[in-house]
Amino acid sequence: MARKASYDLPEVRQKALDLFWAKGFRGTSLKDLENALDMRPGSIYAAFGSKENLYQDTLALYAETIRQDFEQTMAAAPSALSGVAAYVRGLGAAAGGNPPLRSCMLVKTMLETPDDDIDLRGQAESLIDKMEAAFVEVFRKAQEAGEISADREPAGLARRLLAEIVGLRAYAERRDVAANVALLADEIAYDIESLAVT
Repeated sequence: MARKASYDLPEVRQKALDLFWAKGFRGTSLKDLENALDMRPGSIYAAFGSKENLYQDTLALYAETIRQDFEQTMAAAPSALSGVAAYVRGLGAAAGGNPPLRSCMLVKTMLETPDDDIDLRGQAESLIDKMEAAFVEVFRKAQEAGEISADREPAGLARRLLAEIVGLRAYAERRDVAANVALLADEIAYDIESLAVT
């Protein structure tokens, strides 16, 4: 009979996510993982197969968390545009939170890995593509509902929003800028709301 694992898998995945997000794939050593996860190397490899597999698992967890947050915000909003604006303002508010807002883990992964890394970089790019597609869908729905004019391109609006969010989160990496991040987020949100047909 196989021995039952003595660790809590969701907790381990979250701890690994926090560590990788802060230090990156290459900056995180096996000893770092041992200490953060309170697991021996054999247990880590038995559970995940390799450090790279564990990192890929945390990337998927990160993207799923982002997706859920976005969908919850959208579901609570009275309209598509107000939902997107609320989501961006929420990012700004998180700048002063605990933990504070940090650069997107997917973007950090792309910056850290070479262009020909089909595993880590490929996964990060694929997950970013899904985020952009979700923004396209929201702007498309806003257009169908008559919130934004027919001459606006949902794909173009989605690209700009993604670039602004990435920039906002990168800016938030600086020390003592929480108030500025909140102001920037509010400006981005206001621009989104300004798309509304009056």
